[in-house]
Amino acid sequence: MSKLVIVESPTKAGTIKKYLGKGYEVKASMGHVRDLNANKLSVDVAHDFAPKYMVIKGKEKLVKELKELADKSDDVYLATDPDREGEAISWHLATLLELDTDKAKRVKFNEINKKSVEKGMENPSKIDMDLVNAQQARRILDRLVGYRLSPFISQKIRRGLSAGRVQSVAVRLIVDREEEIAAFVPEEYWSITAKLSAPHSRKIIKASFVGDETGKIKIGSKEQADEYVKRLDGALYTVENVKKGVRKKQPMPPFITSTLQQDASHRLGFTSKKTMKIAQELYEGIDVPGYGSIGLITYMRTDSLRISDESREMGQEYIKKTYGEKYLPEKPRVFKTKGRAQDGHEAIRPTVPSLTPEEAKGALSADQYKLYTLIWKRFIASLMENCLQDTVKIEIKAAKEGETEKYCVFTTSGYTVRFDGFTVLYQSDSEEDSEESEGNMPEMKAGDALKFKDLIPEQHFTQPPARYTEASLIKMLEETGVGRPSTYATIISTITSRNYVVREHKQLKPTELGVATTKLLKEQFPKIVNTKFTAGMETNLDEVEAGKMDYISMLHDFYDEFEVTLAKAKDSMAGVKIQLEEDKTDVICEKCGRNMVIKVGRFGKFLACPGYPECKNTLPYVEKTEGKCPVCGGDVIGKKSKKGHSFFGCSNYPNCNFMTWDTPLAEKCPSCGNTLFKGRGSVIKCLAEGCGYERKAVKNKKSDETDKENE
Repeated sequence: MSKLVIVESPTKAGTIKKYLGKGYEVKASMGHVRDLNANKLSVDVAHDFAPKYMVIKGKEKLVKELKELADKSDDVYLATDPDREGEAISWHLATLLELDTDKAKRVKFNEINKKSVEKGMENPSKIDMDLVNAQQARRILDRLVGYRLSPFISQKIRRGLSAGRVQSVAVRLIVDREEEIAAFVPEEYWSITAKLSAPHSRKIIKASFVGDETGKIKIGSKEQADEYVKRLDGALYTVENVKKGVRKKQPMPPFITSTLQQDASHRLGFTSKKTMKIAQELYEGIDVPGYGSIGLITYMRTDSLRISDESREMGQEYIKKTYGEKYLPEKPRVFKTKGRAQDGHEAIRPTVPSLTPEEAKGALSADQYKLYTLIWKRFIASLMENCLQDTVKIEIKAAKEGETEKYCVFTTSGYTVRFDGFTVLYQSDSEEDSEESEGNMPEMKAGDALKFKDLIPEQHFTQPPARYTEASLIKMLEETGVGRPSTYATIISTITSRNYVVREHKQLKPTELGVATTKLLKEQFPKIVNTKFTAGMETNLDEVEAGKMDYISMLHDFYDEFEVTLAKAKDSMAGVKIQLEEDKTDVICEKCGRNMVIKVGRFGKFLACPGYPECKNTLPYVEKTEGKCPVCGGDVIGKKSKKGHSFFGCSNYPNCNFMTWDTPLAEKCPSCGNTLFKGRGSVIKCLAEGCGYERKAVKNKKSDETDKENE
């Protein structure tokens, strides 16, 4: 053996091995191999925040194997992912394998295909210590906040809570939005729609009331609407003005990480976590008939809109061959990357633009096919000619015969497509949801008398701001500069798994725990949950990455002030305990008469008397369900086995030994009236002795997909 190549994943290792052939051993590190000890702070604050790393538990054998392989190899190539985390993994590997970190051969692949892999291997670079230091700074920052702040909020609210530097800001955004919704006062308004038809046309057009002879009018009450309806009784409708124009619609740019997550959420219903998982699979390599093992897309963690000249040419060639020369713009379109974006990688695009989703479909899972289709269409469309639309806006005057000075104004608009351009392949959500009528506006000119069909007054109320969805939260995080594209999925996954936020019909809603924690942090640690401050920290990390800022000085600037704030918070809240309503129960302490509360201990939840330390009474926590025991009629409660597995049993144990792994439902058996249970294979059944009722659950595809994503 002469050469060892280390990548992060087995899939990527398999793909690259096929390109490199004999003389190369390609191994996977399975992600990070070394990290801060999870059980300790592991940061020496007194000595310039020196981190104390250790091999991640369970990876000792892997590291030993890699060390033995490295010792036997003439060359070791570190080919981890091309970003901060990947750079840090390469540095940790070099340290553990006792390679010279100044001379270690670092290889980066923006896309996984034979040409890119060979080019990368021919041009290894040094480990970029600025990138490594930026990753270390982020890791240390997050550890300092988490390990110093988490015990404080756990003590004040509930045991076992944790606070994150960026996650706390995301929760605050969701909590603030909920407060806006709660404070919102709806305002009444009315619309009046006239149904009309043009001369020589049976097509009904809808025109909206916009005002009268005094100008634009906002109708705010039924009385006002009734006045206009009365005034329009018997009115004649005449075309006052026809304004025609041509509208150019430009295609959207190719995807970056945030826009991919947003579009996959809107169009496919994918969570950001699921999107990134599937994108990783497409990047690392798929065995496609006729192409071999190939990465189908470029690296998926990027905020740059740049694309290579080679990929542009391949995309243009496909467009020219498939749609014709007229679908290519005269000059190639260039999208401008936002100011604070990193330009290390290209936009997310197909590695082989001519490889259509249909051609690759047989090699892909259903979800891989959906995401590849989205990425491929967006990229190809971004290279295509604009869509040209002929627009028309018509102003209509409604007045009774002879009343020239007293009239109402209505408008209607629409468009027809002169040239479809990129929309032959891809449309934005706004275009798909457009209320304008395409191709159905009859020809009209000023002075035309329109036939009146109907007049419809409708009451409306202004709506509160919508709760964030994953897509809109990611957009807000991006706009405010909080987090980076590679962190969005983790942020959302963390705040939902820790129960600060729950999903309701794809919307993100704060829990009482999330609200209480945010309130505490806003009062005691305002900078921690301040979007501008957190965005500033991201900018500082970018400066470290660019070699323009010393990361140790940056850590001092943050931590020295943070320690003072923490000390003040501990003093001001000494003896204070925040009691959540959701933790209160109707179980009465038999020793002192108080309502017992839910606590979390080392072994899970239990009931405790809030009078502690005067009253130290505790009871087991019982999770009630809606089910009744089919044996004795007692409550069915949730339980845990010795190995931590969930099951259900009767509350009358040990007098009743009923237990089951099946989940109790609120639904009753149509045969005997007992509780129904849902078992494996989505089978709904009655467990009452002698009944035997059973049926398959009705599948709801959308809700099933959502459930899987949320697991």
